[in-house]
Amino acid sequence: MDPQKYNGNIHPDEWISDLQTYFNIKQNLQDLININAVNINIVISLVDSTIKLPTGIDNIEKLRNALKEDITFTVFKNTNKRKLQSLKYNPERKGGDTSNFISTFRKLCYNAEINDIEEQKKFLYKSLPNNHFNYYVSNEFFEKMKNVNSINELVKRFEEIVLEESNLIRNGSVVALKHVATGKYLSSIKNLCYTTGSRKQLDIKLFVGSSEPVPNSLWKIEFGNELATYANNSIKLQHVLSHKFLGIYYYYYDNTSRYYIGEYSKSPSTNYTEVSCYNNTDHSHRYWNGDWMFNHSKLENHQGFLKSNDIINLNIKKIYANNEVEFLRSHDIQFTIGNDVFQEVVCHNERLGGNDEWCIELIHEVKIF
Repeated sequence: MDPQKYNGNIHPDEWISDLQTYFNIKQNLQDLININAVNINIVISLVDSTIKLPTGIDNIEKLRNALKEDITFTVFKNTNKRKLQSLKYNPERKGGDTSNFISTFRKLCYNAEINDIEEQKKFLYKSLPNNHFNYYVSNEFFEKMKNVNSINELVKRFEEIVLEESNLIRNGSVVALKHVATGKYLSSIKNLCYTTGSRKQLDIKLFVGSSEPVPNSLWKIEFGNELATYANNSIKLQHVLSHKFLGIYYYYYDNTSRYYIGEYSKSPSTNYTEVSCYNNTDHSHRYWNGDWMFNHSKLENHQGFLKSNDIINLNIKKIYANNEVEFLRSHDIQFTIGNDVFQEVVCHNERLGGNDEWCIELIHEVKIF
């Protein structure tokens, strides 16, 4: 391997360091030498002939200073600064690579000799994309960057922001809802219905023995913006396999009396409001409500965005019952359909407790089925 020539496209400090490594290797590491011990004329001969050096250079430090005073180094620094100005960060979900981005960012700062931490912060902030990622990060960036006084700390805080942002629940994401008290997942089985009540597709927890987010427990979450906030934001939950929506139903046909009943469907196992899955394209959708509100169950008046692993309560309005609010709950009551045993999910207006807590988990940000 021949030593690299200097042509102005590498930082002089890096080039001299590389030469030191080269000569050490050449000596087979038997006797590590200082580059100053190498004949300076040999080192000067490695500088491209288009770069005119002053006379009187008799050591490495003089050569280093001469290279930094040459116009090629000014061009090199400015070029890297312009690259830094145009550098844009893309998260992994957009095909980006955070590790590669940080490596490039640090290298460009080094090459452009931008060592002031406040200036580095500004360049890093400008690299953020001008979209909802930037909207979220802009609220977090300068707060987290307070008292940062080294590039290592800067990178650490940036990674914390990126990690937190990657857990945000976005419109159209596929999620699972784990019942905190039991560790089992909210699920629905296509074409499985109560034999009484609304006879709509049941909305149930995973059947006995399963505590993993299997296909029957995956839901596509929908809301008005790209990100869901805790401030007055309603969501819809669409079952991935059946494409039906989670909600409550008013005005149903009772097979026993053979009359339409003008009230919300009741669970045949309890007297709570029945929760089911429904196709919104059905002609009777005006009796259906699938708009859910959510709040953080652990933090009162919590603000910010909905993210993976948040513990939430889900509630829904009974529009035809004076907008009474009821909460999604699973409890110990079980029921059977055929030979299968299920643990029921209902809505209620009682005091909230552990059975009303759901952990929302981000499974995938785009449709995968």
